[in-house]
Amino acid sequence: MIHTSFLFISGTEITFILFIVILVFGADKIPGIAKGLGKGMRTLKDATNDIKGEIQKSADKNGIDTSISKDVNEEINKVKDGLKDFTGSVRRNL
Repeated sequence: MIHTSFLFISGTEITFILFIVILVFGADKIPGIAKGLGKGMRTLKDATNDIKGEIQKSADKNGIDTSISKDVNEEINKVKDGLKDFTGSVRRNL
């Protein structure tokens, strides 16, 4: 049995949501909606990266040490990887 979940939503729920979307918008409009959502997400990601870059430039210009945030992010990523390894082994046993 394969258990797929995305943001705590099971495969059955995703299928139901897709069915409702098709009923509301029609099958011919879905590619356009998906394209618009993709462009919007890309614009948001680019804006976020621009803001991060400006903050980093300003910090570097003013001599502010940002290595602490990098260290925190590295530790968070280590914990995430450990949790992925743990949950992966738990999922395999279910």
